[in-house]
Amino acid sequence: MNTHEATSATVSLEPLMDVAELANYLGIPVSTVYDWRVHGKGPAAYRFGKHLKFAISDVQAWMAQQREPSGQPGTPARR
Repeated sequence: MNTHEATSATVSLEPLMDVAELANYLGIPVSTVYDWRVHGKGPAAYRFGKHLKFAISDVQAWMAQQREPSGQPGTPARR
């Protein structure tokens, strides 16, 4: 087993998604993802040169923070 094979066998990298994949997953325009970045919103990203990549765990954590509480007493329903 060479060094590369040993490293590959012991390290499993998390899949990353690009801006288009994130936008598609969330059902939003790509421009919204870029807008979030300009305003410091949205999930954390890695930058590789001019490419942005999002770790799935970061996207999931960010999504959990976006969840609105469900119908709490005294809270008017949204229409």
